[in-house]
Amino acid sequence: MGDTVDALSSKRTVFVTVGTTCFDALVKAVDTLEVKRELSRRGYTHLLIQMGRGTYVPTTSPGEDGSVAVEYFHFSSSIADHLREASLVISHAGSGSIFETLRLAKPLIVVVNEDLMDNHQSELAEELAERKHLYCARPQTLTQIIAGLDVESLLPYHPGDATPVAKLINHFLGLPDD
Repeated sequence: MGDTVDALSSKRTVFVTVGTTCFDALVKAVDTLEVKRELSRRGYTHLLIQMGRGTYVPTTSPGEDGSVAVEYFHFSSSIADHLREASLVISHAGSGSIFETLRLAKPLIVVVNEDLMDNHQSELAEELAERKHLYCARPQTLTQIIAGLDVESLLPYHPGDATPVAKLINHFLGLPDD
């Protein structure tokens, strides 16, 4: 029984999510030997990849030889459990994935999809990285970002209070202040 508890307590999972999109460049990047070695070097034991509509299939591994264990799936009705269980999240730059991860106070690397036109998502990711809430990467810089990762330097994200704005809108529309 003690061995099982020790094994579970030492499990450190990196959860990768691309949302409902196709972001094969991110899946390929985390599937490289360099990224897996760097994750292992930093103490991560498992890599769980949510690959969405992507067609690139990552290499699975049981992790028995001391390497990172790798699993993947396409979609889930909710990724909330995966985010809660993760020690580190690597995500596409979708605002839903970003803010859900930040609310859970999980270390986050956001990888910008440079193939998207008019990529407003990169602006969000870069701004939050500048404020030290997350790290921002491109598929080709992911290994370097992981190598320099200092999760202790990240600042907690505190969502703003929208109550004053809602009251102003209600007043403008002639609605009562609730």
